[in-house]
Amino acid sequence: MTAAQADLPTEHLMSRDNLQIDSPRVEDGAAIWRIARDSQVLDLNSSYSYLLWCRDFAATSVVARDRPNGEPIAFITGYVRPERPETLVVWQVAVDDAHRGRGLAGTLLDALTVKVAASHGVTTVETTVTPDNVPSDRLFTSYAERRGASLNREVLFDGGLFPHEAGGDAHLPEVLYRISPVAA
Repeated sequence: MTAAQADLPTEHLMSRDNLQIDSPRVEDGAAIWRIARDSQVLDLNSSYSYLLWCRDFAATSVVARDRPNGEPIAFITGYVRPERPETLVVWQVAVDDAHRGRGLAGTLLDALTVKVAASHGVTTVETTVTPDNVPSDRLFTSYAERRGASLNREVLFDGGLFPHEAGGDAHLPEVLYRISPVAA
């Protein structure tokens, strides 16, 4: 067992569908960047940022690994809000195209919640979803339902706050989803 795997409770070192769920490692950064890029829906960050994420936020993120090669096939990145230490912000969720449609994103979200609730005392999950992102809306709505938690939505960042330079993309509003309580 690696140090990253030791961060997760044993019941979440899963062997479901020949998968293992654990914390990301720095060497996973390139694969996570590729999964985000290939999703064609996520805002793609620099490859460097994914390396930093795997180093600095591994305790609040998870990956699913394909066995036997151990390559990441899905991930969730998150962080605990400094001003609200009871709140986990889910930054990105992505599943490799070949592994979609099996409920892996929901499984990862459940595993991440248990991990971070146990280690950081998190009781609330926040994320943002654009109005056109139906799969993410379904993911977080069903997550709240499974937990018996309330789900509140409000616009966090209006589309007008994003840069509108020549040749740039228009950005839809980012709607804040606040889900609570989410105890382990």
